Amino acid sequence: MKTIENCQTIEAVRSQIDRIDRQIVTLLAERGAYIKQAAQFKKTTADVKAPQRVEQVISKVTALSVELGANPSVTEQVYRAMISGFINAELAEHAALQGNG
Repeated sequence: MKTIENCQTIEAVRSQIDRIDRQIVTLLAERGAYIKQAAQFKKTTADVKAPQRVEQVISKVTALSVELGANPSVTEQVYRAMISGFINAELAEHAALQGNG
């Protein structure tokens, strides 16, 4: 993890948050591209929703959160929201690939 800068002003804090937000959105775009590819390999909408895989990811990232000193509850909430959004996007991609979209 990057060493956290000791900011002296709210503007400096906001600047760091803006920098991090750019990195997060870049990673979301990258993750989304892989989600789009995943739709090709799934035969049914149940395969897309994959609740067991969702729980596997949640378990993995909450453990990683503890390891890295992040708040596991926040990590879980963020990931559940993110996964839900990606599932909706993947369902649309899957439907288009199946000729239903």
